[in-house]
Amino acid sequence: MGYVSDEQRKAVHASKADGGKGAPSKMKSPLYAKLSAKCKAAARRKFDVYPSAYANMWASKQQKKGKC
Repeated sequence: MGYVSDEQRKAVHASKADGGKGAPSKMKSPLYAKLSAKCKAAARRKFDVYPSAYANMWASKQQKKGKC
């Protein structure tokens, strides 16, 4: 069977081996964690335009630091 990418091959074999629990598409990534309501509110207060790339980046960094 031909795979489009190495990631696809890993996903197929991971899903077969452990019943789908280790498939990359089903894993939660901390990179894509949702912003908390507190951080969104803080970004709205700090920036004139929300949502914006700058405001979201700032809110994301604050959340990672545990400040909001």
